[in-house]
Amino acid sequence: MRRTEILIAGAVITAALVWILSAGLGKDPQHIDSPLIGKPAPDFALKQVGTGDTVGLAQFRGKPVVVNFWATWCRPCYEEHPVLVANAEMMKNQVQFVGVVFQDKEEKIQQFLNERGSAYPTLVDVGGKTAIAYGVGGVPETFFLNRDGKVVAKFEGPIDPEALQQNVRKAMAQ
Repeated sequence: MRRTEILIAGAVITAALVWILSAGLGKDPQHIDSPLIGKPAPDFALKQVGTGDTVGLAQFRGKPVVVNFWATWCRPCYEEHPVLVANAEMMKNQVQFVGVVFQDKEEKIQQFLNERGSAYPTLVDVGGKTAIAYGVGGVPETFFLNRDGKVVAKFEGPIDPEALQQNVRKAMAQ
């Protein structure tokens, strides 16, 4: 009798542990949902690489915006760059793309853009204040803003064409 109770209790505990562990499989343990979703995007005014002109987020109000945080030392950023450039060229009349680079040197950024192309403003976040305001935990991270400047989605890691288009549609719809 005692042995049966122990086996049943062990089976129940094991089943509960298996269920708890399996519920977390496939999820990034470092992922944190952005508290910015549904809220106005933090404003910024940063210097553009190559020109030194100040570009502010507010100047794009009225148009959906894709804000991509990246760096030249980031390997996944190399992977996603062609996707961003191609889509920025394709959607230039409908969506504004903006690159925000932090923890990097302007010379390296300019060299990267010269070698790989550019289709949108690339801005330097000196000191990383803009990345901190957005809660960027690592690069690349991409934020999607609607016409009113509200954050409607965030994507972590190198973005693929399908995820980019899906999130752009979400930004355009709101």
